[in-house]
Amino acid sequence: MNRFAFLTLYRSLTRHRLYAALNIGGLAIGIAVFLVLGLYVRFETSYETWLPRHDQVYIVQTVWHMPDSPFNGAYPNTMGGLLEEMKADFPGLSGTSINGVGATVLRGGIGTAEDLAWVDPQFFEVMDLPMLQGEGGRALADPSNVLIDANMARKYFGSTDAVGQTLTLNIGAGTASYRVAGVFAPLPRNTDLKFTMLARSPKGAPKGNEDWWYHWGSTSVNTYLRFPNPAAAKAFAARMPAFVVRHGTRDLGANADKTMQLTLLPLTDLHLTPAGREMASMRQTIVTLGVVGALTLLIAIVNYVNLATARAGLRAREVAMRKVLGASRSMLVRQFAGEAILTTALAALVALALAELGLPLVNAAAGLALSIPYATVVPALLVLSIVVGIGAGLYPAVLLSRFPAAAVLASARSPGGGRTGARLREMLVVFQFALATAFITGTLVLVAQTRHLRQADLGFARDGLIVVKSMAGLSEGQQDTMRDAIAGLPMIRAVGIADSAAGGFGNNNASNIEIPGQPGSGPSLREIVVGRGFFATYGARVIAGRVFDDQHGADDSYGTKSKDNRAIVINRTAVAVLGFRSAQEAVGKTLGKGQPRTIIGVVDDMRFFSPHVPMDATYYTYWSHYLGAPVITARYAGRMDAAMDAVRDTWRKIAPEVPFDAAPADQDLAKLFEADDHAANLFTIGSVLAVLIGCVGLWGLASFNTSRRVKEIGIRKALGASSRDVVKLLVGQFLRPVLIANVIAWPLAWVAMRQWLAGFSDRIALSPLYFVAATLLALAIAVLTVIAQSLRAARATPAWALHHE
Repeated sequence: MNRFAFLTLYRSLTRHRLYAALNIGGLAIGIAVFLVLGLYVRFETSYETWLPRHDQVYIVQTVWHMPDSPFNGAYPNTMGGLLEEMKADFPGLSGTSINGVGATVLRGGIGTAEDLAWVDPQFFEVMDLPMLQGEGGRALADPSNVLIDANMARKYFGSTDAVGQTLTLNIGAGTASYRVAGVFAPLPRNTDLKFTMLARSPKGAPKGNEDWWYHWGSTSVNTYLRFPNPAAAKAFAARMPAFVVRHGTRDLGANADKTMQLTLLPLTDLHLTPAGREMASMRQTIVTLGVVGALTLLIAIVNYVNLATARAGLRAREVAMRKVLGASRSMLVRQFAGEAILTTALAALVALALAELGLPLVNAAAGLALSIPYATVVPALLVLSIVVGIGAGLYPAVLLSRFPAAAVLASARSPGGGRTGARLREMLVVFQFALATAFITGTLVLVAQTRHLRQADLGFARDGLIVVKSMAGLSEGQQDTMRDAIAGLPMIRAVGIADSAAGGFGNNNASNIEIPGQPGSGPSLREIVVGRGFFATYGARVIAGRVFDDQHGADDSYGTKSKDNRAIVINRTAVAVLGFRSAQEAVGKTLGKGQPRTIIGVVDDMRFFSPHVPMDATYYTYWSHYLGAPVITARYAGRMDAAMDAVRDTWRKIAPEVPFDAAPADQDLAKLFEADDHAANLFTIGSVLAVLIGCVGLWGLASFNTSRRVKEIGIRKALGASSRDVVKLLVGQFLRPVLIANVIAWPLAWVAMRQWLAGFSDRIALSPLYFVAATLLALAIAVLTVIAQSLRAARATPAWALHHE
């Protein structure tokens, strides 16, 4: 483009400022949404890519196939001693395991919890963790060394060199001094690795874990393997069934390879892969939001094409004069396509500013910390400007260049594109509002589903509960003392203890229960061990029978042997799984052969875990004394912060050396669908802006069409048409494509929302009301968008309209 072309573009934009603002503004919003959601997609798909040679690292998954088990599916955890057995069978195998045991840093008798992981000396052969000081591999050769990240170094040693300093750590049940032998770079946000400290794992089974460390069926560590190429990884995975048969038969039985499998998952795929029976994955969310960004940009491009084709007639005489002066059609196409590219580049610049201003809002809505990497984004925007400019400007450029010079110059008025142009613009409006209405429907469904999750009946009163998660660090005597001390606080109304709690915290155990008269080992049920006060604290609803109490000595399973008959309480879901027709029928029945269990009561389902996982068939057993990994739940009255402070103060008096870890139950429950909330917020933001772009385009088109029909309106009014008739005519012209758009939008939204809701076990019904509401909202938006233009044209006097040029 030469300077005359730039001058022409400048004059075109300044002469029609409103349309220029609509064009540039619509494109800018579309590009900004595409940019922000693109940054989100880029972040979520970049997990572990920061790790050198990440493409060679695989995580070993344990895949369960058991009848009716609540734990079927693939999990990124393995048996503790799996790597040892693998290396014995496959010499030269490069692998490491990470055991996130956590640690307490003791200073002045006060304990601070930190994320410590036990790793083997070969850790750095697999994970090339960037070291800032020291040599990681050499440091891990000495079990008295510890590696910490830079943030930990500043936290505990300030500006002093951390290497060579000493930390007193309580790892598990033992306290010892460790020498800081190195400092590594803090892990970035785009990682699922969670540790700030590394220490060498003890040889063999850690103390207290001997029973399950080498037990096939336990899942306690993450095992990582490195292979030079995908073919080597595939060949190794093919040898896993035979390996499971050789070693797993002792614990899993003759069909070990059918009950459990070991598979390899590329490390970079872990973040987007659902675990176990989760019905939805992060990958689906990422794809959805990526599509929203792309479609919003597409709506903006359609908006540009619509306005550009509508305004093409205004430049018809300019085109004719250029042709008379010798311009060829190809020269005109290049000029107008170049103008589109420059307009898009200007819109991209505005979009970059909008994205920078909007990122704090997006980060707050989605719990993110996104920033714009200008070194990557600016070149990408330049390419995007060219691609979008050509895509959006090519058709208007071809349309403009086709105007015949003689016919245009001889005509008293500029051509308007005729019926074909009007139909094209109507088709583009249909396309825009089909997507906009689908977005509105999706937003309504997303908001309704997230609200349903927050308000759904969980089978217990979620408000007024505090979950104390740090009990496992206490001795048996301290646990009893702590429970009694918390129960004695004035604002505490009830205290319950179990190995699980609301919010998904606690153990994941399951057992098969044999049903008399039926072959096989029976269905697998989740087992939750409870202590005193559990059901009373949660306010569990008893459907039939009774719950545990100390008046019935046979209720207590503490100290019983595996062959002793145990009293159990089951939930509503377990009634059907165990084959009973009603809860009342289940009470009093004894199940199991080698391990008999008698049902004393049935309670309503209590949902402690993720809404993406189906409700588990569960049975409860009662232990009156020490639980291996207990969790205290306390129900309080009054203010939450006062109750939390009282529980914290009590904890520090009894066990100051153990870090206090507690949270309100409703806060932990909210975390279970926090990712869904964030996705819904991003989807809503993108949808609102997409609808806004459609409204901008519709408003501009209505303004343009109304201005071209001024004389027609004057004639109609002179012949007796009222202002209401004129408004109905103009508004009806734009409602028709909006109504047609809904015919397209409804099936699109139904398919998309049906697939999304399938990811929840507790979900709303996909009611037609959402679609009707979206249609009415889209119609209202369309009417409000064009009504002002229509009223202004309808109120004009016929005399002024007939003299209007």
